[in-house]
Amino acid sequence: MRTRHLYLARHGHADALGDLTADGRRQAELLGRRLAAVPADVIWHSPVPRAAATARHIAEHLPDAIVAEADELADHVPYIPAAEETSSVWRGRFDGSSAGDVAAASRRATALLARFATADPVPGIPATDTHEILIGHAPPIAWLVRAALGAPPARWLGLDSANTALTVLRYRTGEPPALVVFNDQSHLPPELRWTGFPRTVAP
Repeated sequence: MRTRHLYLARHGHADALGDLTADGRRQAELLGRRLAAVPADVIWHSPVPRAAATARHIAEHLPDAIVAEADELADHVPYIPAAEETSSVWRGRFDGSSAGDVAAASRRATALLARFATADPVPGIPATDTHEILIGHAPPIAWLVRAALGAPPARWLGLDSANTALTVLRYRTGEPPALVVFNDQSHLPPELRWTGFPRTVAP
């Protein structure tokens, strides 16, 4: 039986130019410490600089892991819903989206699932059980979680992740995907939690 473990995290807090802030670097450092005991085979990251920088900080705690770019993790809308698929909170957000936009979102979402949402062997990693860290953005993480739960496509909306919050998915041959952890920030002190969310959200 093959088992594939995915440790998903949004990049650290970034400034208006997309560079990690001091808080973002500290968040990445703390996530790296938390993941240090994971037998990680590879750290995948989005091509966006704030995600790549976060991955580098994490890699300092996992010197044996390969660090590699994965375009599928880029910051992109995975699914553009029709108006009737969304609540009033989201209605209007995608007004003006063209058929081309919808098709492009679908292609990227399909590629993301094809690469990561499977227990199939990972090219270049011969182990039966694999442990992969994915550093990206809130929309791709939401799409992978939605898919693992078998939820309707529009349910990716609202499944947001805080900066460097940890989500864990498990794919095992012959079994449905498992959501093990979602948006866990226990490795962060209170002042570094919930960044990337509206300021009103601070449980």
